[in-house]
Amino acid sequence: MTPDQHTGGDELGRFLRARRTQTSPQSAGLTPGPGVRRTPGLRREELATLAGVSIDYYTRLERGKETRPSPGVVDALARALHLDDDEHHHLRELAVRAARYAPEPPPPPSRTVRPHLKLLLETMRPNPAYIVSRSMDLLAWNPGGLALYAGLVDWPAKQRNLARYLFLHPTARELFPDWETQVRACVARLRAQAGTNPDAPDLTHLVGELLLKSPDFAKLWERYDVVGRKKIQKTFHHPQIGILSLSAQSMHLEGTAGQRLGVYTAEPGTPDYDAMLLLDMMAEQPAGVQSATATEQQRHASS
Repeated sequence: MTPDQHTGGDELGRFLRARRTQTSPQSAGLTPGPGVRRTPGLRREELATLAGVSIDYYTRLERGKETRPSPGVVDALARALHLDDDEHHHLRELAVRAARYAPEPPPPPSRTVRPHLKLLLETMRPNPAYIVSRSMDLLAWNPGGLALYAGLVDWPAKQRNLARYLFLHPTARELFPDWETQVRACVARLRAQAGTNPDAPDLTHLVGELLLKSPDFAKLWERYDVVGRKKIQKTFHHPQIGILSLSAQSMHLEGTAGQRLGVYTAEPGTPDYDAMLLLDMMAEQPAGVQSATATEQQRHASS
C-alpha cells in the first residue's frame, strides 16, 4: 500500500474526529445529559444522528474504512459540525482525495433479466409477479406486479425500488395497514445484504439516500436487525381495487446475481382472486377506462 493509499481515508477520518471533539453539544443544539461526559465534544452517535447517517457508517468514515462518502453525506456532516466555508471546502477535498486512492468497489450486479424469466412473469398472470435485484430494484414485472404497488408506475423505471417505495412514496402507508411490520422486514433484509457486501455501490447508494431522506429508515437501520418477520399473507388497501388479501412468496432465481422472484396468489373463485383479476385487467387500460371499470365493479359488488 502506498503512502497516498494509506492516508486518503485516514486524513478524512482524522479531520472528522478533530472537528467532532471540538464541537460542543450545546452548539449543535443538543441538551447534554447529567453526569460527566467521557468524550469531549460530540459523541459519534450524536454526530451520526445530526448528519442523518448510521453510527456504523460514520464510525467507518472516522476510522478510514469508508472512503467514498457521497456529496450529500459530506454536506450533511459539514452542517452538523457547523463548519465554515473554508473548513467545508477542505472536507470536500479530503473526501475526493480519499475516493481517488480507494480501491474500486465491485460493480453492481447486472440489471438484465433473461428473456425466459420475463416470459415466466407473463405466464403467471393474473397473479401479480415481479423480479427484484438484491437491493430491491424492480427489474421486471407483469401488469399486476407493478400496479399492485399503487403509484409506483408514476416513478421512472430506474427509480422503482421497493424499499424506496415503502419509505418515500406517499401512498405506501395507506397501501399497507401493517406498514410498520413491512418496513422492519425490509430494513432487516437490506441490513443482512449490506453486512455481507458492505462496499457494494447499489446497496450503499440506496442506504445513503434513505438515511438522509427518511428518519423512520434511519431509526430502524440503527437497530441492526438482520431477521424480520416475513408475513405469508399480505393485505393491501389499494386505492383503485379496494381491500385484497394475497399470499406472498419470494424465491431466489438460480443462475442470477441475487435476483429474486416475488409472486402473489389467491384462491380462484374468492373475492380476492376477482380483485386480483381486476387489477391485472386495469393495469393495461388507459386511466379513463380504468376509472370506468372500477366504478362498474363497485356497482356490481354493492348490488
